[in-house]
Order: sequence, then structure tokens, then C-alpha cells
Amino acid sequence: MENKSSQQQKTLAERDHAVIWHPFTQMKTSGLPIAIARGEGARLYDEEGNEYIDAIASWWMNSHGHAHPYLAKKLAEQANTLEHAIFANFTHRPAVELAERLLEKLPENQARVFYSDNGSTSVEVGLKMCFQYWHNIGNPKTKIIAFKDAYHGDTFGAMSVGGRSAFTEPFAPFLFDVEFIDTPVAGKEELCIQQFEELIKDGDVAGFVFEPLILGAGGMLMYSTTVLEQLLGLCRKNNVVSIADEVMVGFGRTGKFFATDHISQKPDIFCLSKGLTGGTMALGVTTCTKDIFNAFYSDNKYKTLFHGHSCTGNPLACSVALASLDLFDKNETWDNILRITNKHKIFSEEIENNRLVGNLRQRGVILAFDIVIGSEVSYFNNIRDYVWEFFVRQKIILRPLGNTVYIFPPYCITDEELEKVYRAIKQLLTNIEVDHKQF
Repeated sequence: MENKSSQQQKTLAERDHAVIWHPFTQMKTSGLPIAIARGEGARLYDEEGNEYIDAIASWWMNSHGHAHPYLAKKLAEQANTLEHAIFANFTHRPAVELAERLLEKLPENQARVFYSDNGSTSVEVGLKMCFQYWHNIGNPKTKIIAFKDAYHGDTFGAMSVGGRSAFTEPFAPFLFDVEFIDTPVAGKEELCIQQFEELIKDGDVAGFVFEPLILGAGGMLMYSTTVLEQLLGLCRKNNVVSIADEVMVGFGRTGKFFATDHISQKPDIFCLSKGLTGGTMALGVTTCTKDIFNAFYSDNKYKTLFHGHSCTGNPLACSVALASLDLFDKNETWDNILRITNKHKIFSEEIENNRLVGNLRQRGVILAFDIVIGSEVSYFNNIRDYVWEFFVRQKIILRPLGNTVYIFPPYCITDEELEKVYRAIKQLLTNIEVDHKQF
């Protein structure tokens, strides 16, 4: 380890590169990270004063803007009152009030709130609720159905129900078996339904876990409300627990508060995180129906849900989540969501006929398209690095998923900032036309 004086002579990015291991990053080839000093609204500012438009809401988390004064105020107030308390046999006002307000927003069938600390663990809790529910009622089932292109997190249970890929290959021997069905994108709806019906006919499927309407890390794949209604109807008819992973799509991203608000069939379990706190703090929530909770509510201690986290129900995170809900109760937030949605629609019309643009798709504030070029559609192809580096030079944060470019902004992004993002995308397409031989 270098001494303190030699460390201080280096930039923050250089010091980072010497001691930190970043997520989803090949540290040998990635180069130095961008050192962010502060944020405001839809912008991030680096240590040298450069400003970047955060067009992906910092990995889909930030809802209302960076360093939002109201969220900061509520966080500071809570920090001066209670920072944390053990949540087994204890409780506190922020956790209780947040649970009450979330249940008001969720479908009427949701009855109980379980706290964890991120999206992946919220899914882990949902899976454990599902499996143990069947165990507790004396009808153990072990099969889970999920989409082939799914992503539900990076802990082992969440990896197990995610699509098999290079990301999960090293861990394949340790993942439990899952029945994967085709993602019901356009043209595969009937195939998906047929596969689902075939798997559930024996009555041994415990649950169906899914990302409602949009699969995020799988490539911003979008599917219809009609097919989701059918799948959940089959779950209800065949006694299969349905688990909605709303970690990415919840809290306004699809134009409604939850993605499942677009449909009439309601899931049995909800998994929430990311926008739950407006992107300010780490917090996960898993909610369930009264029937599922009652299978654990017993004089028999062996029927307890044996799960917990050191930071379960953290008062700081709960207080910020409450503040975020306050902002969601304001018309201004929903006006912004509608404004961004409409701006995306107009921009889509401008690029839809570009020969490099494929599978142009949108739901709510999420707009995505695939760059159609010689390279295979893969997370690891050269086009991904080219696109990322282009946008960084433009001082825009758009982190593509392989060939897929998407916009996923915080709701405070201005029309001027959106127009800058749109212009950059048009310039990117022009540059690719010129440089296409390198791909």
C-alpha cells in the first residue's frame, strides 16, 4: 500500500483504480472511472467540473433528481432522531408509516410488508415466501417458472431465476433448476402461453416470477399487457404463486405507479426497490397477500419466515422513501412523466425509419432501440464500447446493453436536456454509418 502523501498526489480516479473493484467491470481494460463530485437535478458533475446528463437515472434508481432538497431535508431530520434500530421485536414510525402508505398504493390483495435492503434481496425474500408457503401448508412444490431473458439480481436465488448467460455461467453448478419459457415479445406470445400451460398441467409449479411488461437487463425487452393478463390468469386458475419483480419498472417508469397497474390480474407477491427511495438510499420491500402471510402466522415456530438483514427496516431509508412518496403525490411528478413520455414518442418518429434502428420500443419514460449492424446482438460486442465512449464524450450517461440503446431519465430532466440526448443519438447513428466497417 502506498503512503498517504503519494496517494494524495494522484487524482481521485487513479486512487480509485488502485483500491476499488467496480461492478460489471473488467478492471484491466476499463480505464479510469469518472470521479463524480456532486449531483443536481438530472446532472452529475465530476471532480474537474464537467457536467453529465444522467439519462439512465443512475442505473434506473433516481426518480426525482440528484441531491433533491426535500429528500435531503427528510434524511437529515431522521439522522438527527434515529439512524437504526434492530427490527426483530422492535419497530419505529418510519417503517410503519411507509408500510401503510405502500399498501395504499399496491393492489387490495397485498396485506403485509417485509423489508430488506436491495432489489436482489427483495426477490430472494419473494422466492422464500413462495417455497415456504407451500411447505407450511403441507403441499411442498419445487418448480419455478421464469422468462429466458430475465434478470432478477445477482444473489444466488435471484441468479437462479434469471436467464442463463455468461453472467451466470461460472455459478451454474450452484443454481437451482428453473423452468424457463420464451419471453413473450411480439411474435412469441402464443409460444410463451403454450410453454406455460404445458409446465403447469402437473400441478407441481410453486411460482412464476416475472418482470412486468419490460425486461430490463435482458435488453429492455417489452411485451403486451394482454399476454401478462393471460399468464396471471393461468396462475390463478392453476394455484401458482405469482411474483412481480417491480424493482425496475415500479414508481412511475411505465406511466403508472406500478407496471401491474396496467392490468386487471394482480400478483400475489411484489418485489420493490430502486425508485422506492427515489434512488437516495438502499432499501428493498417484498409484499404479499393475506393468504401467504397466514401460512406463516402460527403457534408453530418452525413456520416462521427465517430471513432478515442487519439493515432491515432502516429508519433513514424508510424516511427517504416516505419523502419520495410525498413527491409522487404531487401532480408535478406525473405531469413530468407524461411530458417525457410524449417527448419520447415525438423523437421515436424522427428515427424510426433510420436503417440502423431496429425494434424501436417505448413504454412510459423508457425508450429503447437496437442498433442493427454487422455485429451479433451481444452484451460483449464492439458496438457497446463504441456507443458508451461516444456518449461520454458528449457528456451524456447512456450505458448501452450490448446493441441496445435506451433512455431512462429522472423525472426532473428538462426538455432542453432531453433534446441534447436526442441530438446525440442522431449524431451517434450518423457516426456509425461512417465507421460501420469496424464492427
